[in-house]
Amino acid sequence: MSQLTTHVLDTSKGRPAEGVSVFLYRQHNSEWSEITIGTTNKDGRIPNLLRNDIILEPGAYKLLFETKEYFDQQGVHSFYPFIEIVFVITGPEHYHVPLLLNPFGYSTYRGS
Repeated sequence: MSQLTTHVLDTSKGRPAEGVSVFLYRQHNSEWSEITIGTTNKDGRIPNLLRNDIILEPGAYKLLFETKEYFDQQGVHSFYPFIEIVFVITGPEHYHVPLLLNPFGYSTYRGS
């Protein structure tokens, strides 16, 4: 399993959000560099965001979720064009960062 995983649930529909583009960035001083990009599958997950053998160095990272694109494809007006979740990796353990999404709000937490 990838060290970092995510999934997106569309709480307005009560089901996974398929087709959300997700970018992973790492912070270097005040700059962010892109590491990878993925798109959620029918289960709202990206099973291969990172290869299983990649261990992220300790530091600040962010996941950027392209939410406007997702809602536009459904013909739904939304308030947030994208959502950035910034978090800190401190060691080699698994990190799961889920996003609960609707057109006018969102929440996240550190999952397992």
